[in-house]
Amino acid sequence: MDIVTGVLLVAIGIFAGGYGAIVGAGGGFLFVPALLLLFHVDPIIAAGTGLVIVLINSLSGVFGYAKQKRIDYRTGILLGIGAFPGTFIGVKLLQSYSSTYFYFFFASVLVFLGLFLVIKNTNLLKKRNVIKEAKTEAAATGESISNITFNPQSATRLQAKWLIPLGFFMGILSSYLGIGGGWMLVPILVYIFRVPTHIATATSIFSLCLYSFVGVILQVWHGNIDWMIVAFGGAGIIVGSQIGVILSQKIPSRVIMQMLSFLLIVIGFRMYFH
Repeated sequence: MDIVTGVLLVAIGIFAGGYGAIVGAGGGFLFVPALLLLFHVDPIIAAGTGLVIVLINSLSGVFGYAKQKRIDYRTGILLGIGAFPGTFIGVKLLQSYSSTYFYFFFASVLVFLGLFLVIKNTNLLKKRNVIKEAKTEAAATGESISNITFNPQSATRLQAKWLIPLGFFMGILSSYLGIGGGWMLVPILVYIFRVPTHIATATSIFSLCLYSFVGVILQVWHGNIDWMIVAFGGAGIIVGSQIGVILSQKIPSRVIMQMLSFLLIVIGFRMYFH
């Protein structure tokens, strides 16, 4: 690998790691497309390598969010328990089945979800609710909006009968696509389970750390990882994720969801041309 390629991988890793930590999605959503489009890596190798990048991003992010006390460990563990068997199915699908119809359908779902979040978080529609949202989130967590932490006493205990199946689905998507599942998990936690955005993103990173580890082991077993790419990209991811953790403290919930909506639309359109 030449020096220019190595530097480019580090730069992509920094950006992907920072963005991924902020929105709770891991860095694979940007790293895998870069491997496919810029470096023309085989899709199976890109997915396997991308999952290692997701694991590195989530491990680094968890370290930062744990210090900020923003992780709902119970919810994250239940999601991880559900995701473990799902990762086996995802890797098996990646090895033996790749349907154009699946990608088209899934891309449509992502674009729709992204547009939904854009509309729901537009300044014009949210203008009168911004202050109310900030007060609600602060009350739910017991902290000011600039220093949100997880408060177990005020948190809603999400039922395992919903979290485990949700984790199972996330595990399949994470291993099959190689980009983690936080980009879909965060909106579900926020809009269906009413988890404050800053807590949802940190918890998503924690659960991603658990189930992506199993997926990485399976990808190593199948030999689907380019370790040279992991070395350079992972270095950038570690730096970027720590920057993202710090920046996330200063970014309002609404802006985080707008960033996530942009991400979903980009991923969706990319999948149309898979």
